Amino acid sequence: MGEVHTEITVVHNGDQARQLMESAPVDTGAYPLEGAETEVFEFSCKSKAVFSRCAAPTGRVLKKPLLLPLIAALAFSACSKESELSLEDLASLEMRGINEIIEKTVSKPWNGEDFVPGKTGGTWTGVISQDPKSFNLLIAEQDNVTSAVTSYMIDYLVDYDSLIREWKPRAASFDISVNEAEDTLDVIYTLRDDLYWTWYESDRRIKVTSDDIIFWYNEIRGDPQFQSSGYYQQFLEMADGNEAHVDIEKIDDLRFVFHFPRIVAEPLLATNMNVMPRYGYEEAKKQNGVQGVMDIYGVNTDPKLIPSCGKYHLIEYTTGQRLVYKRNPNYWEKDAASVSLPYPEEEVLRIIPDENTEYLLFKEGEIESYVSRPEDLDELASNQQGNGRGAEYTVYNNEGSQNANFWTFNQNPKNKDKPFYDWFTKTEFRQAMSRLLNRDRIINQVFRGLAMPKLHFFPETNRYYDENIRLRYEYDPDQAVQLLSSIGMTRDASGVMRDSQGRAVEFNLAIQSDNTVYNDIASIIADELSRVGIKANIRVVDFQKLVEQLFETWDWESLLMLLSGSNTFPSQGSNVWASSGNFHMWHPQQKSPATEWEARIDYLYNEGAYTVDPVKAKVFWDEYQRIILEQCPLIYLARVRGFFALNNRWDQRNVYYDNKSGLQLTHVFLKEPM
Repeated sequence: MGEVHTEITVVHNGDQARQLMESAPVDTGAYPLEGAETEVFEFSCKSKAVFSRCAAPTGRVLKKPLLLPLIAALAFSACSKESELSLEDLASLEMRGINEIIEKTVSKPWNGEDFVPGKTGGTWTGVISQDPKSFNLLIAEQDNVTSAVTSYMIDYLVDYDSLIREWKPRAASFDISVNEAEDTLDVIYTLRDDLYWTWYESDRRIKVTSDDIIFWYNEIRGDPQFQSSGYYQQFLEMADGNEAHVDIEKIDDLRFVFHFPRIVAEPLLATNMNVMPRYGYEEAKKQNGVQGVMDIYGVNTDPKLIPSCGKYHLIEYTTGQRLVYKRNPNYWEKDAASVSLPYPEEEVLRIIPDENTEYLLFKEGEIESYVSRPEDLDELASNQQGNGRGAEYTVYNNEGSQNANFWTFNQNPKNKDKPFYDWFTKTEFRQAMSRLLNRDRIINQVFRGLAMPKLHFFPETNRYYDENIRLRYEYDPDQAVQLLSSIGMTRDASGVMRDSQGRAVEFNLAIQSDNTVYNDIASIIADELSRVGIKANIRVVDFQKLVEQLFETWDWESLLMLLSGSNTFPSQGSNVWASSGNFHMWHPQQKSPATEWEARIDYLYNEGAYTVDPVKAKVFWDEYQRIILEQCPLIYLARVRGFFALNNRWDQRNVYYDNKSGLQLTHVFLKEPM
C-alpha cells in the first residue's frame, strides 16, 4: 500500500488546503476525499496517495496516533456512511494505542521496600553522549558530562527521601539547633569515621575530615572568582534588608557547624554538598590562584592520580571512545548482608554521540540500559524477548517526570541595541509566545501522546503545589495576536509581523546539538510562529557553546533547555530565581532587580525561605508561583512519561522507577548464571 503522511488535516475547502500547503513538507499535497459528505481535503504524500473514504467533521485537525497500525487503520480502511469514525472514536483509538504500550511495560514505583542482598561481579556498560571537559569538580558544576563522570568519585553529605519527605544521613549525620530567642540556627554535621580519599591500586588512604568541607566551602564555593553556583547559597537577606553570611566552623576532625544568622525553613538544603577534597585543589590555588584550580585534573591527567571517596575509581579514559571505572573497595556503603556496594566490579562508559547508535547497541546487548525516545517506544516495548535476534530486556515506565523542558528569552541589557531586546523585555510578548506554544501538538507529534502539559510551576511533590495556581497563557493564536497588538505589533499586507518601528519580528531559537527531541520541538514552535508572521531561525549549538553563552557572553536570543532538579523544595534554584543569581539566565547577576516583578520575586523567595510555619509560608509561595507564571521568564512545555529498558542479565528485584524517587539502580547485580 502507499505511504500516507501521519498527520491528517481536514479543512473546509481548497483555499484552506492551499494555505496549509504553504507551510507543509515539499512532498505533501492536499486532495479531495471521494465519498465525503462535505467538501473536505486530506494531506497525503503526493507520489503514493491512498485516500481514506471516511467522512469527518470539517475544520478540525485529527491528532497523530501513537502506533503505526492505528495510522494505517485510519488511512486505509474503507468506511461507509454508517461506520464513520468520529473525533471521539479517533481519540479513543489513540488512547488505546498508548494504553497498549503501557500494558507491555512494567510500572514499579519504589514504596520504601528493603533491597534484596546481591553479589559482586560483572561489568556494567553505559553511555555518555560526549567527552568530558575535565575531571575537575568545580568545572563539573557547569558541565553536565563532567558532572556525570566525576559523580562516581564523590558523595553527598546527606540525602532526601522524597517518599517520606525526610532527610537521611549519607556521608554525614546531622543535628539542627534552633535559637528562637536570637532567631539563629546551627546545623552540626558529623562525618562518617570510615570515609577515605583513596587511589586505584594504591595502599594510600587519606581520611576525609572537616578540613575538606571547610576548604571547599570557604575557598572554592565562597570565592566569587570561581562563579560557583554554591556561592549564592552562602548569603541570607536579613530582616533589615542587609545581607549576612552563613559561616562554617570546625569543631573537630569529623564535626563542623554551619551558623545561620537567621532561622531558615530548609537549612539542610542550603548546606548539603558533595564531599570535596582539599587534596590537590588547595596547593593549586596557593600556587596559581583561580587558574590553577581550573587547570587541575584536566582530561590529560592520568586518571589513577585522581582521588576518590565514592563508589568507583576512574582508571582509564580514551578520547572519543570510553571511560573505565573500577569498584572502590574502601567505599563505606554496604547492603543488609554487609556486602560493600556497588555490586558491579567494573563500569564502562562508552562515548556515543548518536542516539540511533546507542539504541542499536542496546538491542544487541552491548550496553545495559536505554532511556527510550518516543520514536523507539513501540518497537522497544514489542521486542522485549529478543525474538532470537537481540538481547532480552524489561521496559519500565514512570508516571511523568517532575522536570520539564522550557523556552526562554534573553533580556540581558548587554543586547539592548538589538531589536529582540525590545520585544523580549515586554511581558505581553512573552505571554504571546506562551499563547503560541502548541503543547498538545508537541505532546502528540514529538512524545507520541506520552506526556502532559506542564502548566504548574511547583510539581506535585512540593508541599506548596496548588492545583489552582496554573498558567493562564495556554495555546490560543488569536489571543496571542491580540497581546502582540497591545504592544504595537501587527501583520503587514504580506502577513509579516512587524513591531511599532516597522521591524520584522524575527529571532533565533537555539537548541542543543545532540538532542533530536529539541529539534522536533523547535520545528513545531517555528511553524506555529510562522502562522502569525513571526520567523524563528533554529540554531543548532554545541552544549558547551550554550553554556558559554549563558555564563559568559550572553549573546544568545531564545533557547530550549532543561534544568535538572524538580523544585521539590520551593527554595531550590537560588542561583536561577534570585535576580542576583549567576544562572538567572534571562538576565543574570543583577546588581539590583531590573524590574518590579523580579524585586517582588526576590522578596517572596526570601520570606518563604525564612518562614518555618508552612501555613504562613504558603502565602509567600503562592504569590511567588503566580508571578512567575504571569511573567513567563521561562515557558514550560511538557512533562514526559519516562520509559527505561534494562538488560535481563541483571537481577531486576532491586530496580524501581517512578517520578518521585527516580530510577533506582544502586543495588542492581548480575543474575546467577543458568
